[in-house]
Amino acid sequence: MSNPPDDSARDGALTPSRRRYLAGVASAAAATGAAGCLDGWGHATLDRSQADFDPDPLPGDRTYPDDDGVTMFRRGLRRLGYYPDATVPDSVTVNWQFPANYIGHTAAKASPRPAPDGETIVIPADTGLVHAVGPKGRHQWTQRTGATSLGIHGTPAIVDGIAYIGGYDGDLYAFDVGTGEQVWRTSRMAFDGAIAIGSSPAYWDGVLYVVVEYNNPPAGTLWAVDADTGRPLWSDDRLWGMPHPSVSIDPEHERLITASNDGVCYCWEFPSLAFEWSFQTGAEIKGTIPQYEGRAFVGSWDGNFHCLDTATGEGLWSFETGQIIMSNPGIDPDTGIVYMGSDDEHVHALDMETGDVVWSRDVGGHVIGSVTVTADAVLVGSYDRNLYALEKDTGEIRWTVPNNGHVTSAAVPHDGRIYYAERADITGYWNDDESTTVRAPGHAYCLVDDS
Repeated sequence: MSNPPDDSARDGALTPSRRRYLAGVASAAAATGAAGCLDGWGHATLDRSQADFDPDPLPGDRTYPDDDGVTMFRRGLRRLGYYPDATVPDSVTVNWQFPANYIGHTAAKASPRPAPDGETIVIPADTGLVHAVGPKGRHQWTQRTGATSLGIHGTPAIVDGIAYIGGYDGDLYAFDVGTGEQVWRTSRMAFDGAIAIGSSPAYWDGVLYVVVEYNNPPAGTLWAVDADTGRPLWSDDRLWGMPHPSVSIDPEHERLITASNDGVCYCWEFPSLAFEWSFQTGAEIKGTIPQYEGRAFVGSWDGNFHCLDTATGEGLWSFETGQIIMSNPGIDPDTGIVYMGSDDEHVHALDMETGDVVWSRDVGGHVIGSVTVTADAVLVGSYDRNLYALEKDTGEIRWTVPNNGHVTSAAVPHDGRIYYAERADITGYWNDDESTTVRAPGHAYCLVDDS
């Protein structure tokens, strides 16, 4: 357990910095109204007492029951990526697809997010567009955001018919799921001059929790935002490096956790947001960190997969792959297995208590997206351009689906369908001497049973 570099003066309040200066500029600007671009707010104090906090135990990976109208990235606040009621067919076929992604940016692509009733699937794209389609692929609406350079890579949180999503323009958006109408938009200047929001919002009791990015110097801030208005309520700017992971929250164990490119995992008490501990790995942390039963699971570019005690920040065990780990792991609470992917081109099933290997499966390419766990299978995309369904107990390959580009979103099962998105097939993006060519756009897909 350790603190990030030069952290002695960073206590959660805004420090004298470029961001404090920009916050003053933003506070002097005029707000343009709840349906417009909200850039004139300073932020208030989020006053949430720990003494009165007594949440109900969370079933499976659901944060709320379906009839409460709440769903989000990795299916819940703890980010387990677990769908205990979903089963994967013995064979599948593509029911529909449409082009969505055109940018070569190496961040994982946004995952489709079905609304709780399953009648609308919200699919953000790296063009800055947000699409809404029905389960049979009929387009319902498309909304344009200001994130036209690198687009949107986070996944929406959907609450009571409103989809909340951040973009690589640094703005946070709220859209009506039924109509596509923009409900509110909070400008980057209200977040002290953020340049990007690559994380997926978490929602609890009327408040969104989101991590934003800055440059000059590279850094990040955890923000709490009023879900009704988009008003920033609280922030902690202790993160260094430009953070990509979404926050995970375990209300039962009273912990909120995220991480950053500084290689540090950060933990706050929840919901008071008093800072608790930090854990230093050996390199960048890109993936979202799931929490289960007082443990957090952290993949690092240091080539190790770390299991931490969320009460103390103590390292309990680590599993070495020898290659970069940036994938979001999936957890099966019923079997006590955590499934993780790595640049070693394998998916590994590990015992959550000990870190011992249950099985490992070669999937032909780097795994940088999310691992999804269902009742009987593990779904994961690979850099070999395939989506894999693996037998949950053995890791044997049940089927693969070939795609145009790298599958880096989560595969999301819902009502007998599987939704996911891929990166475009692009040449020249990483070579200054070669022009960028999109050979095939990245598509959003829906798979159905073909058995």
